[in-house]
Amino acid sequence: MGFSVVFVSMRFAIPFVFLLAASAGPALVEHLNSEKQLALSGYDAVSYHEGAPKMGEEQWSHQHGGAEYRFASKENLETFLSNAEKYAPAYGEWCAYAILDGDKVEVDPMSFKLIDGTTYLFYDGFWGDTLKRWNKKLQKTSESSLVSEADANWAKILSE
Repeated sequence: MGFSVVFVSMRFAIPFVFLLAASAGPALVEHLNSEKQLALSGYDAVSYHEGAPKMGEEQWSHQHGGAEYRFASKENLETFLSNAEKYAPAYGEWCAYAILDGDKVEVDPMSFKLIDGTTYLFYDGFWGDTLKRWNKKLQKTSESSLVSEADANWAKILSE
């Protein structure tokens, strides 16, 4: 497996450099933010929709979109299998706030927001809490406008 270097920056932070594993498969795999192709750092994608992320177990795992998803229970695995696109996080698990600027930034899997049934992840660390910044932007615009802008930038990233 080879590696490609992706340069990442944010308006409020110095540039970062992340290694993104490149592997065979759909083009989206190149854009996943998942260490060793483990989605959500091992958290159960369905549990985000149940109120709080729970760590998944290896025995309840499934490959989807180039990453391994783990689930806290057999029921959650089955729920995911019934509609994987609903439960897979937006933007390949990159920070939704950074995607607004067309950047890829790591996330804290515990920093998330459900918007119209989709899981959006955010960075929360040394450089600040981007979920708070996202919510602050809502004072001047609508959530649907932010999502539309981020969706457009994500489409550009995927086409590069």
